[in-house]
Order: sequence, then C-alpha cells, then structure tokens
Amino acid sequence: MAITSALVVYAVLWFLTLFCILPLRMKSQGDAGDIVPGTPASAPSNPQMRRKFKITSAIAFVIWVPLCLAIIYGYLTTDTINLYDRIGPGSS
Repeated sequence: MAITSALVVYAVLWFLTLFCILPLRMKSQGDAGDIVPGTPASAPSNPQMRRKFKITSAIAFVIWVPLCLAIIYGYLTTDTINLYDRIGPGSS
C-alpha cells in the first residue's frame, strides 16, 4: 500500500466518522431558546467543531490502523471484497 493510498483511506474514514459524530450532543438554537435572526431554529447553538474534529481524528485513526494492516498483510484484497464473482449456493 502506497502512502497516498493510506492517506486516501484515512481521509475517507475521517469524513465518514465526522458525519456520524456531527449530530451527537447537538443542541439546537430552538432548544437553547436563543435563536439568532436569519437562522432556522434547528441550527446548532454551539457546534463545538474543534472538539468533534479531535474525536473524529481519534476514532478514524483507531479504525484506520487495523484496516491498513489488513491490507498490507493481505487479509483484505480486491478478491475478498468482490461480491460479484463469488459462487454461492444454487449457482451454476
């Protein structure tokens, strides 16, 4: 696995993790009772993005290391994730 491939895998994992982390502990402006004019009541009152970026980076790293090791040592290849060429029960 090349360095650029590892970085791309980490970036994909990071963004997937971010989209899972974003809605957690989100308090809307409507819940807080402090709606800024020109924004919807569902907008976050304090998104805490720096904290969420740190959590996202840590979780993505924990997922990324075993995934890269599985790719490097050959446990995960294109043949193992190819669902179209597998022969299943009832196939001719």
